[in-house]
Amino acid sequence: MKKIIKTGAIFTVLFFVFACGGGDGPAPNSAPTTTQLVYPSVDLLCIDNTIEFSWNAATDPDGDSVRYKISIASDRALTNLVEQRTVTSTSVTITLNKGVAHYWNVIPIDSEGNEAAPTTTQAFYTSGEGVSNYAPFSAALVSPDFDGDVDAGTVSLNWIGGDTNTDDVLTYELYFGEDTDPPLVASDLSSANSDVNVVSGKTYYWKINTSDGSGAKTIGQVWKFNVN
Repeated sequence: MKKIIKTGAIFTVLFFVFACGGGDGPAPNSAPTTTQLVYPSVDLLCIDNTIEFSWNAATDPDGDSVRYKISIASDRALTNLVEQRTVTSTSVTITLNKGVAHYWNVIPIDSEGNEAAPTTTQAFYTSGEGVSNYAPFSAALVSPDFDGDVDAGTVSLNWIGGDTNTDDVLTYELYFGEDTDPPLVASDLSSANSDVNVVSGKTYYWKINTSDGSGAKTIGQVWKFNVN
């Protein structure tokens, strides 16, 4: 009789442990997908300075509602913001200064505060009165990745130039070195790439200035990479 009672007690304890142990906790909430910019399109010259910005809708894997943070700046790095808003729709109308190059991107954010990866940053101009030629857009980084790692030896620097006038012939100045304000090492480059030699254990800084056939020039931002 005592053996039966003891066995029953053990079974009861085990049942209580398994019943109260619970399963896995709730799955972590996931960020929404990124989106794609629709308008203004890449390197567009906008005739009107009141612009309806638009982008595709993002989706959220958890079914959360999504809002969008749009950032507009005077530089490609989006550090000099001229406008930043968070909206629930996939478009917003904003009035900007005329005759100025602008850069913009959008970040989807779900109701839990999770942010998607930002869109690529695109450039556009707002038309200015009496302006016949617009300076090129600042160069966009292709590779190496900003603050990325590369192997020692020869490294190919790659970028993208842009201009509202697609007939303009663009040329580039390359600044490169170990200083945060790198020196000029090449000018009148006609292609958007250049090879440099790098040494292991070093960090290098570089930037691209872009000129068009009319002599208008845009100063680029400084990028950097590290050598293994």
